[in-house]
Amino acid sequence: MGNNEEKKEAGFFERLKRGLSKTRAGIVSGLESVFMGVSSIDEDFYEEIEEILLMGDLGMRTTEEVMETLREQVEREHLLHPADCKALLARILKEKLILPNDAYTYENCPSVIFVIGVNGVGKTTTVGKLAARYQKQGKRVLMAAADTFRAAAIDQLTEWSNRSNVPVIAQKEGADPAAVVFDAVEAAKARNTDLLLIDTAGRLHNRKNLMDELRKMDRIISEKMSNAHRENWLVLDATTGQNAVSQAKEFMGVSELTGIILTKMDGTAKGGIVFSICSELKVPVKFIGVGEQIDDLQKFDPEAFVDALFEQE
Repeated sequence: MGNNEEKKEAGFFERLKRGLSKTRAGIVSGLESVFMGVSSIDEDFYEEIEEILLMGDLGMRTTEEVMETLREQVEREHLLHPADCKALLARILKEKLILPNDAYTYENCPSVIFVIGVNGVGKTTTVGKLAARYQKQGKRVLMAAADTFRAAAIDQLTEWSNRSNVPVIAQKEGADPAAVVFDAVEAAKARNTDLLLIDTAGRLHNRKNLMDELRKMDRIISEKMSNAHRENWLVLDATTGQNAVSQAKEFMGVSELTGIILTKMDGTAKGGIVFSICSELKVPVKFIGVGEQIDDLQKFDPEAFVDALFEQE
């Protein structure tokens, strides 16, 4: 790896560490005190670790699975000292975050990415950041402002369009979102677009009309761009903890999710939600947001994520 690549990797890792500082303080500092502060691996030791993982929002089921594996491997490897469990726990956590080999296939073929979620999770900003990211990589990108309920969303994407030089297909506030998607699909085909990013209105899973609208937009894409690779990404706010898992489960009932983006990871001490999502939902986390800057929306790298959590200052 050349010097520039090494610097880039180092910068990425440092940004990730900074973005996860609250989670590090919430989970890992507590674990450190157990690993280094107790003298033997006994029931109290396991209970303290379990409590810290639950407080860090790994969720009951995921925590139980992690603890069961930890106990088994401590016994198998004949570990005697709590400090020896640190690397073992990091390894177990990494295994919970395995990313499928085809997670980023969409980057190599014409693709449509449908971005959904409830209000306030950062969908529009995420679409803007993704557009800027891929435009910078030399891809032909197009955005669709299908959140026509909020004039602010249309204005926001227009602003991102101006900043990143990525065109946006938009209509006036109150327009039919399906009509926007139709126009965007036609434009994407005409312009030989590599990546069409569709921003949608914040919707609650229990609002039937909004979910019907989602299906209508989905149908248009399937009919008009049948050869395009399809991605349906759910944006979740990491600060909402286990509520994010509940939201995801509801959306999975109406949309075949292919990925999750977790925003506001820098704002929570409960970043353990990543493990809960990957373990329970079996839907890969594709990006995480660890700050306000464009570069703070990062591809999710399980190895780097766990290393950034456990890395010593």
